[in-house]
Amino acid sequence: MTLSSATAGAALVGADAVPAPSGPELRRLYELMVAVRHLDTSAVAWQRQGLIPGYAPELGQEAAQVGSGFAVDLERDFVFPTYREMGVARAMGVDMVGYMSTHKATWHGGMYDPVASRMAPIQAVVAGSVLHAVGWAHGQTLNVVRENSVQGNQSDEIPDRQSAEPLGVAVAYFGDGASSQGDVHEAMNFAAVMKAPVVFFTQNNGWAISVPTEKQVAGGSVAARAAGYGIPALQIDGNDVAAVLMAMRQALAHCRAGNGPVLIEAMTYRRGPHSTSDDPGRYRTLEAERQDAGADPISRLREKLLAEGLADQEFFDSALAAAKVEEEEIRAGMASLDSRPGSEMFDFVFQESTPALAEQARRWREETEHV
Repeated sequence: MTLSSATAGAALVGADAVPAPSGPELRRLYELMVAVRHLDTSAVAWQRQGLIPGYAPELGQEAAQVGSGFAVDLERDFVFPTYREMGVARAMGVDMVGYMSTHKATWHGGMYDPVASRMAPIQAVVAGSVLHAVGWAHGQTLNVVRENSVQGNQSDEIPDRQSAEPLGVAVAYFGDGASSQGDVHEAMNFAAVMKAPVVFFTQNNGWAISVPTEKQVAGGSVAARAAGYGIPALQIDGNDVAAVLMAMRQALAHCRAGNGPVLIEAMTYRRGPHSTSDDPGRYRTLEAERQDAGADPISRLREKLLAEGLADQEFFDSALAAAKVEEEEIRAGMASLDSRPGSEMFDFVFQESTPALAEQARRWREETEHV
């Protein structure tokens, strides 16, 4: 299990106090990764069968997603995903039929409850979720300042975090390609200046659709950029789920204590296409994919469990059987979803409707409902 700091002069506070994952946790992580792998490969098949119109696979990224999602405090933290965080959602216990409804084009952002799930709606805009995460996190610090003022302290500084209620932390997911967006610079700069409790979690899977990392990330490292904002960063083995979990817990502890944001770069590999409409054979060979992908994250954890005497073949068989049952239940739930009323496309655009939107809704009703 490898953790390495990628910044100079910025260190995580309290990282040494975070314990390594326990045996039962490693077993649970394996069960989750197998469930995610089976659902992910099944979703690709569903698209081919016409059950869903499109899907963004995450084959090879199970450790990065499950390990990070498993660390989230569902009572206090909030996750801001992209369109490829199915493994994070599963690790957090999000209703998977509701989550997958986006891929069926039944509902924009997912039909699960974001507030109860602690996961914001699925974000398809590249790097869009990062700004949302910083806004939510800054709100946590403003709440502390407001409470401090009510208690008679007129300072606008955050009080001593050692004696205050721990902060909720925003977790922003994005890829190495999204890291080149200006939105990410704005988000990191603002979060650093305001000491907002944000974990910027980038999964560097080697590709920004068809463009390799070395051709679109100057210096080849997203984590190295953190030094420019004066925030700590960890570049970790994203295929080692234990390393991911530990790094995430360290980052959350740092943020929760009021020390500002942290950047984690999980080095992994996208073993399949960018989406079900992508053909990776147009920009890389199958042999290159096999060579560059490295060890499979699930196989690595399996070997670790066997080596440490934490699991046997019966456990592995049980995990796979449970994953198959779960996938069938999710498929049945997906198939039973009805189409949403078309009029909803006008209901959730603005908090208060506009004359132009009202006119569009009127015309739509005339053309479709003949009213």
